[in-house]
Amino acid sequence: MEQGNLLRNVPHEERPRERMMQYGAEALSHTELLAILLRTGTKQESAVHLAGKILKECGSLRNLLDMSMSELTAIKGIGPAKAVQLRAGIELGRRIVRTGQGEVVTVRKPQDAANYVMEELRYLKKEHFVCLFLNTKNHIIARETLSVGTLNASLVHPREVFRAAVKAGSASIICVHNHPSGDPMPSPEDITLTKRLVEAGELMGIEVLDHLVIGDGRFISLKEHGYM
Repeated sequence: MEQGNLLRNVPHEERPRERMMQYGAEALSHTELLAILLRTGTKQESAVHLAGKILKECGSLRNLLDMSMSELTAIKGIGPAKAVQLRAGIELGRRIVRTGQGEVVTVRKPQDAANYVMEELRYLKKEHFVCLFLNTKNHIIARETLSVGTLNASLVHPREVFRAAVKAGSASIICVHNHPSGDPMPSPEDITLTKRLVEAGELMGIEVLDHLVIGDGRFISLKEHGYM
């Protein structure tokens, strides 16, 4: 059993649960909300102090979104249980963002697909290659992250993309990946990969509708820019 300090044992000004009940979640700082997810601190520090240390270690709330289990447990005071709690809270938030537009999302233009993934991808510090799988009505029926690359490159093989597309029963796909720099300008590697995917899609009978590069609040459609 964890020997941390329960939130009720710390000073009143450091009781985020009580403050949330009294003033609402909107009134709490990032540190206080994070402390509620942690539930307990350690023998040496309260949950609030531990939450503040996590934010200091990761540099910003944005960076916390992309921290792995191993990166979280490397922070003193964060064991596997707390890391799981944090990852679960982050993933739940991501899923809420994805379903915020309703259960059925129809892609009529590149902006629709960009809106679907923007808030999830724009702050990540590593490149994530994501596929959106669509039916014949251009409804998004599934999505899958197929690759998490380095800061500079995300490697993915067409075989992986279309294996996932067939599994999802999709009629067409939209490929998406983020640029951690915030600049969505496609690289030569992005363009080469897109051409390979389009060619593979023609052979498979599953059309690649577009490839979007997501930056910080901006995106570029390779189709609109004549790269496919």
